[in-house]
Amino acid sequence: MIDSKLALDVALLSTWAMTPILLAALGEILAERSGVVNIGLEGIMLISGFTAVAVADATLNPWLGVAAAIGSGALLGLIHGVISVYLKGNQIVSGVGVNLFAGGFVAYGIEAVWKVRGYYTPSVKVPKIPWLGVSPLFIASLVLVVVLFLVIYRSSLGLKLRACGENPEAADVVGVHVERIQLAATVIGAAITGLAGAVLSIDWLAAITKELPAGRGFIALALVNFANWNPLYALGGSFLFGSLWTLTEYLKNIEAAKAIIPVPLMNTIPYIATLLVTIGVIGKSKPPRSVGIPYVREGE
Repeated sequence: MIDSKLALDVALLSTWAMTPILLAALGEILAERSGVVNIGLEGIMLISGFTAVAVADATLNPWLGVAAAIGSGALLGLIHGVISVYLKGNQIVSGVGVNLFAGGFVAYGIEAVWKVRGYYTPSVKVPKIPWLGVSPLFIASLVLVVVLFLVIYRSSLGLKLRACGENPEAADVVGVHVERIQLAATVIGAAITGLAGAVLSIDWLAAITKELPAGRGFIALALVNFANWNPLYALGGSFLFGSLWTLTEYLKNIEAAKAIIPVPLMNTIPYIATLLVTIGVIGKSKPPRSVGIPYVREGE
């Protein structure tokens, strides 16, 4: 029989593990529904995580760190949005640029700010909700799932958003400000991804290192496809990853399991599972028709 305390611990750890993936996926769903691809999730999470630690440490207030993470994510989203929407730049190249910049910036920033190399543990972190034992940022992610679902599928704004991603030419003809909506969706989506960075650095892992996201940004990109660009399905997919990660950590403490599967190989279980799930939905999910294609108004 499974020990009830162990089951509770596994469930709580799964909520932490799923939260950054879920938030990053929600941010990307919002952006891609408008027609903009942002593969810079990894970089946004990393820079936002660094910003969260820096501000939280300086102010001894984790909530100011969370706000700073959201703000830095929004700023990176604004840069990517301007390049993608108004300058009609290559969205993939722009996202890769964010990822490459983030690694160098954070590696330098850790040494410059805290005089240590590669790794720093913040002095404060986001407190748990006492009577639940979960992070308030996990609750915030659940609220965002509901809010984004209602906005995308149950509001006039969501109809305009989806029109921009499906057929921006038709949306423009009926008076929708395509570029404004795409820029706003990209900025807000990146801000949500910034919150994921705060979850990693001052909530769940409580550390900052240049390897902080550890591929979670790319898993979130795969999750968007798995979820068919639907926030509710993203919730289920992120829980799957969180559970697999927790299972992996549990197996690492079992000698019999380590004798069969080396620990480094165990670490790949969540990623291999994500890859297999993604392969399984190829051809079954339907992306927005104009996603990743800069909209150029006729005559410009």
